[in-house]
Amino acid sequence: MGLKENLIKKSDYVYELPKNTVKGQRVPVYFYLSDKLYQFLEEDAIKQAVNASMLPGVEGAIYVMPDAHVGYGFPVGGVLATNIEDGVISPGSIGYDINCGVRLIATNLIKDDVAPKIKQLMQEILKNVPAGVGSTGRLKLTKEQLKEVATEGAHWAVKRGFGFDRDIDHIESFGRLPNANPEKVSDFAYERGSDELGTVGSGNHFVEIQAVDEIYDDEVAKKLGIYLGQVTIMVHSGSRGFGHQVCVDYLVVARTALKKYNIEIPDMQLACMPFNSPEGQAYFSAMNSAANYAFANRQILGFLTADTLRKFLGLSWEEFGYRLIYDLAHNIGKVEKHKVDGDEKYLLVHRKGATRAFPPHNPEVPPAYREIGQPVLIPGDIGRYSFLLVGQQKSMEESFGSACHGAGRVMSRTKAKEYVKSVGLEKVLEGLTVVAKGKGTVMEEIPQAYKDVTEVVRVVHNLGIARLVARLKPLGTLKG
Repeated sequence: MGLKENLIKKSDYVYELPKNTVKGQRVPVYFYLSDKLYQFLEEDAIKQAVNASMLPGVEGAIYVMPDAHVGYGFPVGGVLATNIEDGVISPGSIGYDINCGVRLIATNLIKDDVAPKIKQLMQEILKNVPAGVGSTGRLKLTKEQLKEVATEGAHWAVKRGFGFDRDIDHIESFGRLPNANPEKVSDFAYERGSDELGTVGSGNHFVEIQAVDEIYDDEVAKKLGIYLGQVTIMVHSGSRGFGHQVCVDYLVVARTALKKYNIEIPDMQLACMPFNSPEGQAYFSAMNSAANYAFANRQILGFLTADTLRKFLGLSWEEFGYRLIYDLAHNIGKVEKHKVDGDEKYLLVHRKGATRAFPPHNPEVPPAYREIGQPVLIPGDIGRYSFLLVGQQKSMEESFGSACHGAGRVMSRTKAKEYVKSVGLEKVLEGLTVVAKGKGTVMEEIPQAYKDVTEVVRVVHNLGIARLVARLKPLGTLKG
């Protein structure tokens, strides 16, 4: 009998694998799914979540979001919290693309300003915004300059003209994590990151021009400055080769640390080290450095895209109305205060393909949004929708302040390519405006390769961990 048969349906959207269902399982595992999404839950994703529940110092429960699918060691869509005193830090449970995340920019434009010219506009963005495998940006940085990026994050980019000072108040952790130590990053990571700042990369990363086509909460939308027909820009990218190499380097360190600290784990992909050990602190510092690189990367990408759109339409910045709504991370580990069994404690929360969804009045929500809760950005595929939500108090009780990060794959990249070859790319993308350097990534990222993000977001909203505010429909998409 597989693990899926052991799941207990607790309510319409909650499935539980109770503690001790599997030998060594320290905490329960909760899967947040509708009946429709339950069919997509992979046996291996359940096994990965259970394996993570066996890590030393794990607290509370493992939470798996509705966009979940198999990842490296830990499922994408997984949330894991460990005690900072005697628990571990797990690079694989944070992910290779450290601080892969999403940014949403509002404008004064309406759909009719852009839609008739979208094909020409997307070609212009393709010229100005580097994307694709091995893409390089206009910035060529020395190791010393990259150390500044790794320390200053989005602040570094704003100081150099990529954006405005007010942007900083609308970024998770104000666009700069304080525990970064660029000395803990390898020379090879610096080499890989030297010419990739300000680039989209490949895979599911994108830059998208969108229009608001549905408002669910008029009051919150008004406070966010969001209205029907409004044109927005969404950016999805991360720390590129810089962050990838940090993960690669410290997975090697973690495997050695297992022996040193006598840690037994069920899967080597979950290789970890005590958070308070020299190795754990070194990785945490390097991970924060990579996260800062990613904040700078999205700051530059968002500004370049907005500037291209502004110039294309011949507008001043004031006429264009550039305004950053929010920028958040979804592959990261953060020390946060949470309640477990009634006791408040500091935990290291690993979010892999999961985002913060902090509620109103939480001190970590930027002052601009403290009354309404942190904006939560959940992008979909190139053919459907993305969503803007705000975090709710229930997230602190049922997911360590977390929500999902996207739609979640249901088709491997190989299978997606096979599907396109059988049907034809033109037919698959019929009615969509998608630009890219090559067809390879577009074939892998077709709408059919993903769950319906509308269903995913419905689960998050109905669970009460984040509340729906607006739906954004793609007008044109730049893929890597």
